[in-house]
Amino acid sequence: MPEKGDNAPEFCLPNHEGKEVCLKQFKGSWVVLYFYPKDNTSGCTKEALEFTELKSRFAGMGAAIIGISPDSVESHRKFREKHALTISLLSDPEHKVLESYGVWQLKKMYGREYQGVARSTFLIDPEGKVAEVWRKVKVKGHAEAVQCALSDARGE
Repeated sequence: MPEKGDNAPEFCLPNHEGKEVCLKQFKGSWVVLYFYPKDNTSGCTKEALEFTELKSRFAGMGAAIIGISPDSVESHRKFREKHALTISLLSDPEHKVLESYGVWQLKKMYGREYQGVARSTFLIDPEGKVAEVWRKVKVKGHAEAVQCALSDARGE
């Protein structure tokens, strides 16, 4: 898992429209890169709605918001439409980016072990370095916490 100060692992993945989005496209801008388990689940929906609600504030600070999960392009498209989301959602069904960021992990629920996404967020600076990392994210208030960290990182 990349740590604060490391170069953010490069990637290219399809978005909710099937168009390829690459991290290098955001060089010179801040990026809020968040990883979540599954479209249309309660926690993931709340998180996406919080980031959508604050999108214009993040944009005003020069930051793009990108969510990544193993769900399909079609699932992302429906998720965005159903909840009027305006943030970019990328599809990683083969877990390549999830693994490169160390968020595809062994999880346990009800005594059963399985591989899944550990909800995590990375703040990436305009030079492509990891400025901040949040692991085991609790959804409520997380988008605001990321916004505060972005403000601090920008020296505001």
